[in-house]
Amino acid sequence: MPEQKDNDQSDEAKRTERFKELALRYSRYYKGKVDTFPKVPVRQLNDFSIWYTPGVAAVSLEIAKNRDLSFELTGRWNSIAILTDGTRVLGLGNVGPEAAMAVMEGKALIFNYLGAVNAIPIPVRAQDREQFISVATALEPSFGGFNLEDIESPKCFYIQEKLQKALTIPVWHDDQLGTACITLAGMINSLRVVGKKISDARVVLMGSGAANIATARLIIAAGVRPGNLIMVDSRGVIDNERKDLDGMMVNNPWKYELALATNSDRIRGEAANAFKGADVVLSASRQGPGTIKEEWISSMNRDAVVFALANPVPEIWPREAIGAGARVVATGRSDFPNQINNSLVFPGVFRGALDARASGVNVDIMLAASTQIADFVKEPGPEKIVPTMEEWELYPSVASAVAFRASELGFARKSGSRESFYRTAHEKIEENRKMYRRMLEEKYIRELPGGDVNE
Repeated sequence: MPEQKDNDQSDEAKRTERFKELALRYSRYYKGKVDTFPKVPVRQLNDFSIWYTPGVAAVSLEIAKNRDLSFELTGRWNSIAILTDGTRVLGLGNVGPEAAMAVMEGKALIFNYLGAVNAIPIPVRAQDREQFISVATALEPSFGGFNLEDIESPKCFYIQEKLQKALTIPVWHDDQLGTACITLAGMINSLRVVGKKISDARVVLMGSGAANIATARLIIAAGVRPGNLIMVDSRGVIDNERKDLDGMMVNNPWKYELALATNSDRIRGEAANAFKGADVVLSASRQGPGTIKEEWISSMNRDAVVFALANPVPEIWPREAIGAGARVVATGRSDFPNQINNSLVFPGVFRGALDARASGVNVDIMLAASTQIADFVKEPGPEKIVPTMEEWELYPSVASAVAFRASELGFARKSGSRESFYRTAHEKIEENRKMYRRMLEEKYIRELPGGDVNE
């Protein structure tokens, strides 16, 4: 049996290395993942008299009278910036803004392919948080929203909160809010599968970075009792009497706030102690395998739920978690069942926010998105707790939930029914898909060089 496990792990590692090899080769070939193209007809040079001077002056004067007309008369209505300082890129750490560009381009591709959102990658050399805020604030007139990405914790919390208060467009930090939304959606359906109530569930959050702090906040808003929540970091279980609490209060007040509110049973010590009698483990921790031990899962309650979300190697392999007693297991990878992937969230959220011309996002909008994603799965099962990226009807569905909730909350510049928002999103995404297919058919997008990723 141990020999078989080693062979399986080797296969998983080989797949990961293969994807890396192909990404490098194809990036050299394509030299970028996204491009921009005109969307207005230019039949002759005289047409520039409409699109540019002198005709464009009338457009500028109208917007000068009412800035919100920039959402109607320019492409701002469907454009967002993907902003990063490159301080925490994927699992690579602080690789800098230039290296971050490759990841931001990939994000822009997903935004457009799944949500028909024009997303512009903008890595900036501004590692000081106030400088970053200044850059973002200066860029606000160009965009309908900001997606913050790969910014180190706890700086990301400060930047997000300051920008959300200062700006009149949605500011979304995907490593926090996107991860929290899809994790909650998966957790909702996992508890449906095992027949447990969210208000009764004992939940362990393994890892206390940006993703799990945001997840903790959201699942509490969804009904998890704060006292039933146990957070674990690299030093062990977090409780309100830990020796480093004063330093946490100064350096990471968001984590400190949760340290005071959670773990009513005052569990202390190593991570293993947190697992005993737990119903759910949500791990966004150090890559494995072996970060989560099989014996820890065996100490959990019956029908345990385990999310091992580290990438590219989960904290424990799914078959090990199942063998140790887990009923539902999820990872961040597409080659295992139950991929907990932000890509199921942010394209639809921004499609809806842009369609409603939303001025912001909050917890209520996040809950609407998570609930819609969970409800999209009509018959949840141990290997089907969230949709897949291929189920493209999900995205207009999430968009309409977000847009309508923003309208209800008074965040929307455009009002409408849920059905009308759905039609708008569906038409926009379908139109974009048709255009993309046509570009492939006509060879405007070149084929992959030297073979297919699935070979």
